[in-house]
Amino acid sequence: MADDDAPVGVAFAVELDKTSIGMFNSCEGLGLEVVLEQREEGGNNMMVWQLPTRMKYSNIKLTRPVGPDSHKLTTWITKALHSVQPITAVISALTADGKPVAKWSLNGVVPVRWTGPSLNLDSPKVFTETLEIAHHGFLEGGA
Repeated sequence: MADDDAPVGVAFAVELDKTSIGMFNSCEGLGLEVVLEQREEGGNNMMVWQLPTRMKYSNIKLTRPVGPDSHKLTTWITKALHSVQPITAVISALTADGKPVAKWSLNGVVPVRWTGPSLNLDSPKVFTETLEIAHHGFLEGGA
């Protein structure tokens, strides 16, 4: 691969509080929004000041097929809901060879929703599970 070729991520390794909970094949919602406050300056009618006030972080949805690591996820959710300590997470994008391409470290992670597979014999599909988490921001060195 040439140095200027963009790497293609095919899987996401997820660690919650330094414990691996397995690989995911979809990661949606990594992002932030800066909330702006508009201020008009007296006597200056040509512009409005755009002042940053705070950052909002979107929820992250991680999806994967149900497998041997599924029990780790539900165990972590139960533990996290009874914890008073802030939870950290690391999401690593990996290539097909398992080499890390990028890493995002998150602070103040809270489980929002877990969705298990739809058990329907009429439409045979791969059983998947989805974890949705909220967080309070990115940690240094990981975004």
